[in-house]
Amino acid sequence: MGQINTPSLQDLAYAFAVAVIALSSANSVEAQAQPQPAQSEQTQPIVVPDVVLIPRPSDQEIATAERSLAEFVRSADRATRGILARYPGLLEVRPPRVNTAIIPELAPFFQAKHQQNLEVARQGDIELLLMGDSITDFWRNTEGNFAGKSVLEEYFGHWKVGNFGIAGDTTQGVLYRLRNGEGSGFSPRAVMLMIGTNNTARNNAAEIAEGIGAVVVQLKNDFPGAKILLLGVFPRGRANDPVRAVIADINAKISKLHDGDTIQYLDIGDVFLDDDGNIPVEVMSDGLHPSTEGYRRWAQAVSESLAGLMNTQ
Repeated sequence: MGQINTPSLQDLAYAFAVAVIALSSANSVEAQAQPQPAQSEQTQPIVVPDVVLIPRPSDQEIATAERSLAEFVRSADRATRGILARYPGLLEVRPPRVNTAIIPELAPFFQAKHQQNLEVARQGDIELLLMGDSITDFWRNTEGNFAGKSVLEEYFGHWKVGNFGIAGDTTQGVLYRLRNGEGSGFSPRAVMLMIGTNNTARNNAAEIAEGIGAVVVQLKNDFPGAKILLLGVFPRGRANDPVRAVIADINAKISKLHDGDTIQYLDIGDVFLDDDGNIPVEVMSDGLHPSTEGYRRWAQAVSESLAGLMNTQ
């Protein structure tokens, strides 16, 4: 069996130099047009706020970088050409990948709940809309480890609440649902949005922030008279779980969506943590979904902000 070539530190240093030379030859990065939505009846382009937009090179900038790389190779010394011959991938110009978090798509097994939400939307009588994944969905649970209904009724029962949370959903799922009926037929006074934790299995922090930003824009378009309470993604797992760093990065990015008017960003993650940064089992027994105690902490943490948004016309 042939020997597998592995880059040495010196090889990697050469590769880094190649990348620097190529990128320094390109013009400043401009935002590239976003991919068009898939599997959606709506065909408007996806809009992502500038504050969370991932910089993407234009076709012209990519072509400039490729020409610079080709020129570098032609003028490189023999050792460098040898390295590039062994590792041709070092010469590839790789723009950011397509961000699936902003392409509307709903998993087939979520369609039944989507249809239920459409029935509620058609009734046209929602003052407060809850939008999200299982963490929002379970506000409706009356029993079990993740029962939030009693807390919902205690803190928010004086409003007409529409819960459009779907367990397991993602930013792209919410975009699909809003564009396919869940964003029409009613005019809420406020929306409480918490989405993105399920995206961490396949998207990085920047992609998830773009997805959340796209959802916020969609909500503003669908409900121009509503205020949006944008919650930071809740902590999950142990204090040393690597996903905590991803969530912190997401929240740092989406906090920039706060505009002091239509959108209010609020990070309440600390209310679920003990002094060591861990999540007590009585708050989230699985380290992800709130228990009744967790929902109580959530409700208490947002009550003042939500009341202010609901009363602002």
